[in-house]
Amino acid sequence: MSEFAPAIAVADLPPGRAAEVVVNGQAVALFNVDGTVHALAGRCPHRGGPLGQGFVDGPRVSCPWHNWSFDVTTGENVASAGPGVARYEVKVEDGRVFVRLG
Repeated sequence: MSEFAPAIAVADLPPGRAAEVVVNGQAVALFNVDGTVHALAGRCPHRGGPLGQGFVDGPRVSCPWHNWSFDVTTGENVASAGPGVARYEVKVEDGRVFVRLG
């Protein structure tokens, strides 16, 4: 199993916001929902839109390209029966967010 890798400072991801980061060479979308950070694969399965630049509404993010929506807590597609996205384990320590891609 892979190790946790540093992703972003907690201060750079306020509640209600998303961020697009690269962890170990892979695009990752981070979301702060009411103080809890969630991580999903960074690209929408529809056309590869950047989910970290998406529109956040509570626990949902909508892809900025074609509005496919995903639950940031599970990675499930909530707009259709289409594919979801991978969800990654997150931990917060010493003011930093760490992600395990494994």
